[in-house]
Amino acid sequence: MDYKDRAKSMIKSELAKKNMDYIELSKRLNEIGVKETQTNLANKINRGAFSLIFALQVFDVLGLKTLRLKD
Repeated sequence: MDYKDRAKSMIKSELAKKNMDYIELSKRLNEIGVKETQTNLANKINRGAFSLIFALQVFDVLGLKTLRLKD
């Protein structure tokens, strides 16, 4: 698995655990000052190419406390 696939899978997995869609993610990110539409989020996450800052913002609004990088 390449790094883009891992990054994409990590965010999608955490969204699924919280039963959250891109609409809700967009709303929550907006609350912390990150302006992204649901379409932009879907494209960005599906590409798997985004900054660590963006990933941390997503994990923050998901309430993630720890992140497991490997099994």
